[in-house]
Amino acid sequence: MALDLDPEAWLKRLIHCHEQDLPELRLMDSYYEGTQPLSYLAPEIQAELNDRMRQLIINWPQLIVDALDERLDIEGFRYADSETTEDGLWDVWQANDLDEGSQQAHVDALALRRSYIIIGANEDDAEVPIVTAESALDVYAERDPRTRTVVAAIKRWEEPSADATVGPTKMASLYLPTMRCTFEQVKGQWSEVDRDEHGLGEVLVVPLANRPRLRHMDGTSELRAVVPISDAACKVASDMMVSAEYHAMPRRWATGLSRDDFADENGQPLGAMSSLAGRMWVNENEAVKFGQFPEAQLSNFHETINQLARLVAALAGLPPAFVGLATDQPPSADAIRAAEARLVKRAERRQRAFGEAWERVMRLVLLVRDGSLDPRTRRLETVWRDAATPTYAQKADAVVKLHAAGLLPTEQAWEDLGYSAVQRDRMRHMQDEALTRMTAMDLHQLSTAVPTQPEPQPGPAEPPVPTAG
Repeated sequence: MALDLDPEAWLKRLIHCHEQDLPELRLMDSYYEGTQPLSYLAPEIQAELNDRMRQLIINWPQLIVDALDERLDIEGFRYADSETTEDGLWDVWQANDLDEGSQQAHVDALALRRSYIIIGANEDDAEVPIVTAESALDVYAERDPRTRTVVAAIKRWEEPSADATVGPTKMASLYLPTMRCTFEQVKGQWSEVDRDEHGLGEVLVVPLANRPRLRHMDGTSELRAVVPISDAACKVASDMMVSAEYHAMPRRWATGLSRDDFADENGQPLGAMSSLAGRMWVNENEAVKFGQFPEAQLSNFHETINQLARLVAALAGLPPAFVGLATDQPPSADAIRAAEARLVKRAERRQRAFGEAWERVMRLVLLVRDGSLDPRTRRLETVWRDAATPTYAQKADAVVKLHAAGLLPTEQAWEDLGYSAVQRDRMRHMQDEALTRMTAMDLHQLSTAVPTQPEPQPGPAEPPVPTAG
């Protein structure tokens, strides 16, 4: 059962819960951006190298998230009993720039466990509610343990002050089933500055949770399993660069020399680096001996990184080529599709989970726009682009054969070929126009045709007239 709290109590509760969640969210965000701290490095080495030590980032976390996000493209919304897109919803989608916003929401959900969509009334155009994608770094929502629906949510942000000497003002919006309250922090205390009592009975915030579980409805980051392996790869790659600095080039040695022997033509002593930078060493003393140490091979680092890449590919379902494990022999088309099978299935799972959330978003859009919901909206479904990557010729050949055999309607053939909802509507309109023109031409030909006179048919032969003999 949901808690019965006043707005100020809800605000404090949600801010406390959000603060506890932020450290892990920021850590996952740093791994996606490739700004994570050094790991597996001895503090003594780090202190000795100081600012000369720079971590080499192999950003596999970003690769894992982007590989999934590239296959999550929404093409429209429709009702289960209809083949066409719901025009009003797609207009709202386009007006709010959700082609880009949905992609950003998917990336944040995959990397940070979840993202959020907030719906609100539009004062300038009541027919087009405002829909925005929000980061989990700014928004937090609490669910009812019985129904698992959102019962309260909060969004926090900072507004810059007109005075440059004064810091930004902290703001927060609290979303409840019957209202939205805006708070401002003044001298450490939150005070309500605005309230919108919409009375819709729904919290206008929808979480997009990645891989939710029964006891973890807020999702799991795609990066959790690969973070330790990514840290290990960055450590090995950084060690490789250090080894390349000190051991990859052959180092020389000499016996029987003093520092005074390393001088230029003016008698000025040479620096240590100048004396070691590959110059020829000459000395007239017969007791002097020169030599060099063999250079170190870096192949052990390469093999370690390749092994870690195999582990990442196995955990994330990535094809080997995605993590640089390419072979000299180019793979066949069937081999490429087989390697992508797990990635495609993972993308389809995300489409199912995210699709439910987007359908709820669109139902709330209709609720804000119309003030009530048609029972038909329960059958709303999200139309996704095919997550697989077959060649266009292969797909077209299969679709044409199924359509010619009568197993596939024209509308479904268009959808299987990857045409968007807008393109299908245009093709349907062009098809109707072509049919109208053909019908008009046939009627015109019938109305202007000159009737032809039928040719006379020969009558029955007359009997011969008898003559006198």
